[in-house]
Amino acid sequence: MAKDYNGSPKHHGPLDAKRNRITWILGVSGLCILSYIMGSWKSTPTPTTGQYDTVAKVGCEGGSSSSASKASPFSSSNLDFESHHQLDLNSSSGVQEFPPCDMKYSEYTPCQDQTRGRRYDRNMLKYRERHCPAKDELMYCLIPAPPNYKPPFRWPQSRDYAWYDNIPHKELSIEKAIQNWIQVEGDRFRFPGGGTMFPRGADAYIDEINELIPLKSGHIRTAIDTGCGVASWGAYLLKRDIIAMSFAPRDTHEAQVQFALERGVPAMIGIMGSQRLPYPARAFDMAHCSRCLIPWGKYDGLYLIEVDRILRPGGYWVLSGPPIRWQKHWKGWERTQEDLKKEQDEIERVAASICWKKLIEKDDLAIWQKPINHNECVKSRKVFKTPHICQGDNPDIAWYKELEKCITPLPEVTRSDKVSGGELEKWPKRAFTLPPRISSGSIPGINAEKFRSDNEMWRDRIARYRRLAPLTQGKYRNVMDMNAYLGGFAAAMSKYPVWVMNVVPPNSDHDTLGVIYERGFIGTYHDWCEAFSTYPRTYDMIHASGVFSIYQDRCNITLILLEMDRILRPEGTVILREGVELLVKIKSITDAMRWKSSITDHESGPFNPEKILVAEKTYWTGEANENQSQN
Repeated sequence: MAKDYNGSPKHHGPLDAKRNRITWILGVSGLCILSYIMGSWKSTPTPTTGQYDTVAKVGCEGGSSSSASKASPFSSSNLDFESHHQLDLNSSSGVQEFPPCDMKYSEYTPCQDQTRGRRYDRNMLKYRERHCPAKDELMYCLIPAPPNYKPPFRWPQSRDYAWYDNIPHKELSIEKAIQNWIQVEGDRFRFPGGGTMFPRGADAYIDEINELIPLKSGHIRTAIDTGCGVASWGAYLLKRDIIAMSFAPRDTHEAQVQFALERGVPAMIGIMGSQRLPYPARAFDMAHCSRCLIPWGKYDGLYLIEVDRILRPGGYWVLSGPPIRWQKHWKGWERTQEDLKKEQDEIERVAASICWKKLIEKDDLAIWQKPINHNECVKSRKVFKTPHICQGDNPDIAWYKELEKCITPLPEVTRSDKVSGGELEKWPKRAFTLPPRISSGSIPGINAEKFRSDNEMWRDRIARYRRLAPLTQGKYRNVMDMNAYLGGFAAAMSKYPVWVMNVVPPNSDHDTLGVIYERGFIGTYHDWCEAFSTYPRTYDMIHASGVFSIYQDRCNITLILLEMDRILRPEGTVILREGVELLVKIKSITDAMRWKSSITDHESGPFNPEKILVAEKTYWTGEANENQSQN
């Protein structure tokens, strides 16, 4: 039998050929696996070094609480997409660790910074309007909480109490002591419910208003309080199912809006200056001014004309304090009778010229009502030559829009007994009834079917959120929806003891903020390339669906996340919804902001490319500066 020798040719049978094919397949597969591993390793971001590396070592009191040591604060499983999805975003080179800002910035409000405001004109209080930092003034650091910060009292106790260490300002308790705004009791503040014009308390004051107009019928749901103080009026309206948007400037009473939000009451930093308020036309059922110091008769009635724009047809304007009933109260107001009479005459003249009807004047309260349509108002232009009715302007545009000395026209009606824009259902039915702006077809692309399906979608989503965050445990009070669309999130959350600030970006495809107000909720226009008009640590939960998809090509999303951290309370919750690639990149930034987070599947299941990131801001505080002035 022949032998095989080294180097001699072999006969390759079928078994040898099959073995060679298997070897070739395994070899190619091995090369593919090795190439994938090398590619994933190369695309994994390397932690940067330098000034941001100190964040984990910051010398802050209680720099790491028990919540910071948790692997994840949420019950859902943490999906890991890191090695499979990497996406470069503007100005985000890998993972950075953000240091704390200096303690002097503990109450920093970027677009209402008082130092920056001094650069601007004092005429019409322009210096107190929004003036956001320039690019070279932006800060890439985390706003610290005060050294002894505590979680706020839970609602409804928070309406009456707040921790002194959270807002260490005694000025209002001294300056407004007689008016009963706020009192210091040991380690806490107490809010007796008083105000400049209601020393007996907001509850009794609201009862007085209720004797003049119906507050409990469900017809009045949304209100606005100009120059709100610590928002006691809005706080006590809530038990009557009326939600008020309260605002005041950051001025000598600089902590007033911060106090309001600490109490769990809706409020914003804002002022009536030279620009429209950031709300749509026909938004509020009632407007209120209690000695708010707004010069209603000046500038040809410009400020009353703006209130008229945002007031619904048939809505009420309530004014208390000077100059109402000046004949009786003028000595206590330390103003001359002539001055007070002139002011009231101007208010009466402007109110008549914009077609308001004065309903009643009793004691130091006066109430006017806006007409339900402009049929008669148009005819009255033969008598009142000014202000004229605006022509060709979109009355809902209100983001950095100058005030105008013309009456915002109401939608036309065929009969004088019809309500312009359509009648609204009583609250609470109003929340889920088709809003008139949709039924009339005034918002292109949005119809009754989309409204219905949006409500159903948010019902399912909130059911999912209940498994991700403790919605039912009273942890949350102040909630923000950064991209509110039709207000479906707020409507689905209305079963819980929370209120929602519904934000509609002015660059959205659809201007839906008017729909949200017609449903009986409140909100504002806001461009997230800028800071929001609120103090740090004023929201318990922030919800953002599709926000970063809108803004990833417009501005630096790292700054948006830092702004979210600024306004979120320690141990507050964030829920984000985005595509998986974008969400993974966002998580790499939030990890560097000391948020503990996890990515979970869409409520429809793992095959939906949209995922949900649920995060908790960990508890940490700053250190008191030795040279910091004591209040």
